[in-house]
Amino acid sequence: MHTNTDILFSLTCLFVLFISLHAASSSPKPNPLILNCGSSNGGTDTDGRKWESDSKYLVSSDKSVMAKADFQDPSLSSEIPYMNARIFSAETTYKFDVNSTSRYFLRLHFYPSSYPNFNISNSYFSVMAGGVTLLNNFSASTTCEALSQAYVIKEYSLASLNSDVLNVTFKPSDKYPGSFAFVNGIEVIPTPELFDDDTELVGFGLDASSSGDASTIQASIANMQTMYRLNVGGQYIPATNDSAGLMRSWYDDSPYVYGAATGVTSEANMTVGYKGLSPSIAPLDVYKTMRSQGPDPNVNKNFNLTWVFQVDANFTYLVRFHFCDYQIDKANQRVFQIFINNQTAIETADVYGWVGEKAAPMKKDYAIYVNEQPGDEELWVALHPSPDLLPEFYDVILNGLEVFKIGDSKSNLAGPNPVVSDMMKKQELANQEAKAFAPKKSYTKELIGGAAGGAAAFTLAAAIFFVAYNAKKRVGGSDSRTSSWLPIYGNSHTTASKSTISGKSHGSTTNISSDAACNCRYFSLAEIKHATKNFDESHVIGVGGFGKVYRGVIDGDTKVAVKRSNPSSEQGVNEFQTEIEMLGKLRHRHLVSLIGFCEEGNEMALVYDYMGHGTMREHLYKGNKITLSWKQRLEICIGAARGLHYLHTGAKYTIIHRDVKTTNILLDEKWVAKVSDFGLSKTGPNMNQGHVSTVVKGSFGYLDPEYFRRQQLTEKSDVYSFGVVLFEALCARPALNPSLPKEQVSLADWALTCQRKGVLGDIVDPHLKGKINPECLKKFAETAEKCLADHGTDRPSMGDVLWNLEFALQLQENPDGPKPVSRGGESMDYDNFEQIDHNSFLAMHRSTLSLGSEQDTTEQQSTDDNGNDIFSQIVNPKGR
Repeated sequence: MHTNTDILFSLTCLFVLFISLHAASSSPKPNPLILNCGSSNGGTDTDGRKWESDSKYLVSSDKSVMAKADFQDPSLSSEIPYMNARIFSAETTYKFDVNSTSRYFLRLHFYPSSYPNFNISNSYFSVMAGGVTLLNNFSASTTCEALSQAYVIKEYSLASLNSDVLNVTFKPSDKYPGSFAFVNGIEVIPTPELFDDDTELVGFGLDASSSGDASTIQASIANMQTMYRLNVGGQYIPATNDSAGLMRSWYDDSPYVYGAATGVTSEANMTVGYKGLSPSIAPLDVYKTMRSQGPDPNVNKNFNLTWVFQVDANFTYLVRFHFCDYQIDKANQRVFQIFINNQTAIETADVYGWVGEKAAPMKKDYAIYVNEQPGDEELWVALHPSPDLLPEFYDVILNGLEVFKIGDSKSNLAGPNPVVSDMMKKQELANQEAKAFAPKKSYTKELIGGAAGGAAAFTLAAAIFFVAYNAKKRVGGSDSRTSSWLPIYGNSHTTASKSTISGKSHGSTTNISSDAACNCRYFSLAEIKHATKNFDESHVIGVGGFGKVYRGVIDGDTKVAVKRSNPSSEQGVNEFQTEIEMLGKLRHRHLVSLIGFCEEGNEMALVYDYMGHGTMREHLYKGNKITLSWKQRLEICIGAARGLHYLHTGAKYTIIHRDVKTTNILLDEKWVAKVSDFGLSKTGPNMNQGHVSTVVKGSFGYLDPEYFRRQQLTEKSDVYSFGVVLFEALCARPALNPSLPKEQVSLADWALTCQRKGVLGDIVDPHLKGKINPECLKKFAETAEKCLADHGTDRPSMGDVLWNLEFALQLQENPDGPKPVSRGGESMDYDNFEQIDHNSFLAMHRSTLSLGSEQDTTEQQSTDDNGNDIFSQIVNPKGR
């Protein structure tokens, strides 16, 4: 006898199969529609895609106006479609001619900027498409503020309408006086049938009250919202590299991996082809990389490889797994279990057994209902080896993961807006109060050390850790949800800039990529001279290998540091280009912000945020007037570790700083640490061998000995340098001091000797004696020691360093709190996540930016650096 679940599942399969067959027999799909809303002439974005005006698709235009954003946030990948907006004062509909039997992606782009005569915080509205409620009482401003993003993209997969017209209706909310709707860009992309009859139900019992209303799946499975789309084990895949022209973006999965047990990643060393799988399912790049647990079976049996996602409650979710095993060539060699929200999806996942072929891509779909539970709603995906089946390898793999929200029985996909945390609100209030008492009423002046384009960025970024950390602590009834298409670690939300960033290179003759240049403001030489009072010598705050650094003021009251090129500089053009290529594409609270650049005539200049408290080094020694407390030093080290961790993992390619030292860690007016000086940095677009071969450069005392010997640069070279920084913070002495006895000249060598003899306390900064909790000191010293391991493979990742520093800080503040529990065979501390949610606070450090390859240029041999001035690039004038 069939159960209700069996019947419902069969009906679901038949319904979806009918749609698939009907679509396959239909006429060719029309061309995609890509609209730059609020623009009269469309335009071309930085990816070369042509956008058209939205005017002719409006049913009535008398209830809408076109508006131009007051400023361009540096994190925007392109002016188009975000700098123009269509604003609706009353219900308005777009009408699109579509193929009645085709499935479509509908993407809505929102940039909640400041628009003339409109207060963006008053914008609440709903969106309907083809009879489906996509958004209800939606606030793009609140969403971006809560998620620390500048813009948000909502993507939906709409079923065939059985109509030749798709109506998309924007309706301002009637609950808020003066409310309005707006949109910056709309994409209507015809797609193949992406969902077949192989979806398996997980946890749907006969009791609908406990497992969700399974009867709604048949009616609404064809309408979905994209929640997450991840390239597991790989890096960001931009929309231009997607398959079948569907323009999907695939994001790095590492921010969602739970805990520090992230496993290992690998890339195929053989050809991967579709082999029967439709190219529309996913690009081959997804199947060429994977994440597994690693080679140690004893370790693997004791933990799950887990991902955690914030979702909206009371919805069904389709979870799509992408697999391609290019290592295994027999069945039953690697068999594992899949759990979704602690419910078993399958006990015997065997990728080779499923496809019978090596390096053959495939996908598996599972549907699960998420109830509203106390605290924030989460979707957990976990993989674990199946030891009962005695596979040859106790391991798991995953190549890609997608999560789609399925509409409910009322054809509704709308979830609540995420809630801005109390800490964010408190910080905003404090900022407003500070602004009220400031001599000059300038928001940017109060938050001068924030990201370029606006000071609110780092305020929000600071709070995002607490948002994520407190997610599990909230009680039922909270409206905090995360339903943004851009990941939570997306681009910084900046709202306070007075600058109108041009996004153009204005004829730059240097080899700067367009996407790097468009994220920076172009300054004319006249503006630079005005900011620095014609390069007045009294404004010089340092001299480096690139040239002099001047204090300056732009936009009336915003302090900046202007680095002017010395025409005779050996570093000149190379460092100029490298800085723009790196910082022009990167935005992070713990990276110094490049506001813009000038290239006019024979002059080259770089404009940065001014860092009020100078370098970390000058507050440790060199006659510093302010003695940093141990807590302050820990927080500075943690901030720098976050910045470096972001460089190593948060962008498309690994970025190796190559010159980590205390003069390149800057402190803003709020003592927030920011990593700086990217003139020597390297990207790793071709790091299949795990390293970049390059001429050795860096600063003596911090230089990785393995890198020096082998001339092979890896991210572990930065880890070594950072280990020196940690001991420098603890001991308050330079990395090299030739005046000391021979065995004490190198801080790294001397600190390791003392640590191994158990007498490290003898060389701790006298100002800190008796002020460091012993357990905290032990954890901190162990972390620094591991960073200085002779071989890079023995050093921790920056993620593990960051975790341990956070834990050390907690030990300092809460010495009686729980201690980490070590698991057998593992070198780092992976437990105690109730105290420190490793995954959550790491999530804020990632970005969805795409970095291009960087070609090696002719490089000069490095020399030592003893600079200690106020800006990071103030170094030996002879170069590094």
